[in-house]
Amino acid sequence: MRILESAENYLETILVLQNRIGNVRSIDIVAEMGFSKPSVSVAMKNLRENGYIHMDENGYITLLEPGRAIAEKIYERHTLLTEWLTSLGVSPKTAAEDACRIEHVISDESFQAMKNHVRQRQ
Repeated sequence: MRILESAENYLETILVLQNRIGNVRSIDIVAEMGFSKPSVSVAMKNLRENGYIHMDENGYITLLEPGRAIAEKIYERHTLLTEWLTSLGVSPKTAAEDACRIEHVISDESFQAMKNHVRQRQ
C-alpha cells in the first residue's frame, strides 16, 4: 500500500522526536513541523485510524509496527541522501531540504544501489 508523502513526513518526525525526547505528543509535532494544531490533530487521527500509530489516554503517541517500518525507511533515506549530497559539496541546509524531497520519490531499487555505492566508497 502506498502511503502519502505527508503521512511519511509525520511518521518520520514522530520517530525523530521519540529518539530525541522520548515521549511524543501532538504539540511536539506542531513545534517540530511548524504546522497548526488542527492540521496535526487531523493527521494523527488518520494515522491512528490506519494503524500506524497509537495514542494513549494522556495523548502520548507510539509508532505501531507498520508506522515504525515506514518511519525508519524514510529516515534512513533522509540521512543517507543528506550525507551524500553534503559530501558532494552541497550546503548542509540545501542537502537536507533536497533529501526531504528525494526520499519520498526515489525507488527502492535506486536507493539500494545508491546505498551500496556509498558504502563501497567509505
